[in-house]
Amino acid sequence: MINFVPALFYFAQEAADSFVRSPASGGVESSVGNAVQWLRLFVETTGAVVIALGVCVAAYQFVRALVPPQVESYNRIRLTLARYLALALEFQLGADILSTAIAPSWDRIGKLGAIAVIRTTLNYFLTREMREERETTRPNQASVDTLPPDETPLAPR
Repeated sequence: MINFVPALFYFAQEAADSFVRSPASGGVESSVGNAVQWLRLFVETTGAVVIALGVCVAAYQFVRALVPPQVESYNRIRLTLARYLALALEFQLGADILSTAIAPSWDRIGKLGAIAVIRTTLNYFLTREMREERETTRPNQASVDTLPPDETPLAPR
């Protein structure tokens, strides 16, 4: 009877092992890895599409500014392109983080850190330049909001 109890525990453990498998042996880990790779590809593609869209919008604005030469509209075009580039950099950084989340190795983590620093620095300077450009172009544009109340263009005289 005493030898029967360990054998019973052994068979129960073997039965449980056959029913409950680890994620690696069941293919769940590879499925999650594939899903994250597809998500990374989608996020990278979205970033590339944002860049292409920004270039098209800025090129259209540039061509429109050439017809009657308007020097002051070039800064607006630069700001438009900078906004698209800053958004695309965020998408590209997200894609890099996703690719590192699947199989983190020290080599990939180091590359991600370098890429993150470079892209964050680029994004910081783009944002700063957009803010400075916006601040310098606002005082030059007189509108109804910036004029004193008694000097509005439509006020009766």
